[in-house]
Amino acid sequence: MKVPPPVRRRARELHTQLHEHNYRYYVLDDPLISDAEYDLLLRELQDIEAHYPELITPDSPTRRVGAAPLKAFGEVRHEMRMLSLDNAFSDDELKDFDRRVREGLGEQEVEYAAEPKLDGLAVSLLYRDARLVRAATRGDGETGEDVTANVRTIDTVPLRLAGSGIPEIMEVRGEVYLSHAGFRELNRQAEERGQKPFVNPRNAAAGSLRQLDPAVTAARPLEIFCYGVGRASGGTLPATHTEILARLGAWHLRVYGDVQRVTGLEGCRDYYARYERLRDELPFEIDGVVFKVNSLDQQEALGTVARAPRWAIARKFPAQERETTVVGIDVQVGRTGALTPVARLEPVFVGGVTVTNATLHNEDEIRRKDVRVGDAVIVRRAGDVIPEVVRVVKEKRKKNSKPYSFPKICPVCKSAVVRLEGESISKCTGHLVCRAQRVEALKHFVSRKAIDIDGVGGKLIEQLVDRNIVKNPAELYYLDIETLMSLDLIAEKAAKNIKQAIDNSRKVNFSNFIYSLGIPGVGEELARVLSEKFRTIDDLRKSKKADYIVKMGIKGIGAKKAKMIVNFLRNNPYADCEENEELKDCLIRLRVSGINKQLAGYIGEKFADLAILKKATPDDLENKIVTKIEGVGPEIAASIINYFKESHNNEVIDELLKCIKIKYRKSDKNIISPFTGKTIVITGTLGSFSRSELKAKLIELGAKVTGSVSKRTDFVIAGDNPGSKYANAEELKIKIIDEEKLKELLGSQI
Repeated sequence: MKVPPPVRRRARELHTQLHEHNYRYYVLDDPLISDAEYDLLLRELQDIEAHYPELITPDSPTRRVGAAPLKAFGEVRHEMRMLSLDNAFSDDELKDFDRRVREGLGEQEVEYAAEPKLDGLAVSLLYRDARLVRAATRGDGETGEDVTANVRTIDTVPLRLAGSGIPEIMEVRGEVYLSHAGFRELNRQAEERGQKPFVNPRNAAAGSLRQLDPAVTAARPLEIFCYGVGRASGGTLPATHTEILARLGAWHLRVYGDVQRVTGLEGCRDYYARYERLRDELPFEIDGVVFKVNSLDQQEALGTVARAPRWAIARKFPAQERETTVVGIDVQVGRTGALTPVARLEPVFVGGVTVTNATLHNEDEIRRKDVRVGDAVIVRRAGDVIPEVVRVVKEKRKKNSKPYSFPKICPVCKSAVVRLEGESISKCTGHLVCRAQRVEALKHFVSRKAIDIDGVGGKLIEQLVDRNIVKNPAELYYLDIETLMSLDLIAEKAAKNIKQAIDNSRKVNFSNFIYSLGIPGVGEELARVLSEKFRTIDDLRKSKKADYIVKMGIKGIGAKKAKMIVNFLRNNPYADCEENEELKDCLIRLRVSGINKQLAGYIGEKFADLAILKKATPDDLENKIVTKIEGVGPEIAASIINYFKESHNNEVIDELLKCIKIKYRKSDKNIISPFTGKTIVITGTLGSFSRSELKAKLIELGAKVTGSVSKRTDFVIAGDNPGSKYANAEELKIKIIDEEKLKELLGSQI
């Protein structure tokens, strides 16, 4: 049959689109379209190839599974090809599958194995003599990426199998995934670090498994369910799929507990209907159920087509995406001060519930997707994951729509909003007074590395905030025993202990006080540095940009151009300016390399004459920012300054200063100690001191405490079970002292 030119062109377009989407989904973990949209494109190509078989090519997306592996990982050839599954999107398509199976086997009714279809990343686990020797992603079905080191970090993957009858070589197939709880925790941690949150659990699982650093994977809560076996030799496996899964479970591999044998089409329908109801109650994401002919002999008799087995199918759930309209964009302030934009939507039924809100993640996401009030948008909901805006239907955008402007003022407390360099999250600076941050601000304030109020924990703080008893940290110091006893589970003795702990915290080191304020970007170490650079809290509050950074050089001159100018002038010693000629005009006339009219003007403003300019070094010319305080760049400097610009914060600090006494660091000249001016490293466990207590004491005595041993280290304090720092110190011939010697040196300072 002759192929009409429009059909041939459409087939080529679908090839290009599907290959690109495969690449973005499997390799980059950054899909541009939803699964439902992808399935429609693939189905269209399958239909075209069914009518015009001459259009089928070896590299057709209908012949392939996934995409090629990343070059950053080694390639692994699977012991047996990892196939994909055909999809059924309706009951009629499931009915057709059952009919084809029965006709192929000559049976009236067939037994199937039914199991949920997890939405994660397929992997192959190769066990040799019961030990895990290799793990690989599916890749293109023939070869995948070697992710052995990463898979070994997953707690639910056994490194060695247990039991009897295990084949000598066995290739186990499984799905690596993230639970909803794990996904939420991962995104919470990402937002706390100011990083971009993951879009969905599947992308998060794929991105976590395919890290070049296994330590990153180990920190992610990945899990696995095993769903089958590829190659097996040197042993005998059962004759049915369900029995094989039971055997895998007995060997300590993790399998799903509700894989059932069902009979015929009605059994498949019942299982599908049950999991469609259970879908939102499951602790992980599924996008359908899988039906497999249970008998392995029957599977072999049915065989496979190019990209999928004839004996299995995935019955997909309805798409969890719908179109609606954005009626407004609000900004929510989280417990840590992070601002999260939320789209208010025309109500739409999606994923089994009516959705009225959807997250927009952060300012960058709004800008990237260009979401505006009044836009028609596609909304996705998956399980109990917060609904999100997938994309804007820009063809329906109104002509008078305007881009959204992210707020510069906190909508809760009206404090300034800042965003640190390298972070995607904007934060409110009203840490001490913002109602949205109240619980977290108080928890931070009382924590051990801050003010350290023993006995005031999270549950107590939540009660104090919920009952509107404490609105800011200063009000903790006005609590009385009667008020404390009015709280749940606080008896008189406990109330007195809490009151005593609060009173005991009235004297605090300057560095701990700075850290307790929760200034964005100021951690424990930077708080210590600031406590050394500024004499009092008032000095810190009055600090200016010039206290932290200084601009050097000349605007428009980078490192390369600075060297070029200096070299030109040094190689032309006889070049000089004419009498009464301005330097800027002289530089233009001499055609100094790298200098245009504008730069000549800037140079003329800084240098009096050519003779002085000739003595300049590249550092004198290069336009750069120099930090005056270690760890403080332009963004952190702005964060500190903006924090103290907020009158709300200063009012609370003034109130705190009435309740507590700050212990300022003595001038180094007044400190007489064996530790003054020394760089010290602590390693091992000390019996008389906690690490934090000793560090604070040493800093108070004029020392600098660092985390790693180098040639600049003066000595190492070693307790029991010291780590590699001890060996490094020995290698560098750095003095090592034990706890007894430490006590002797501290003497009366303890």
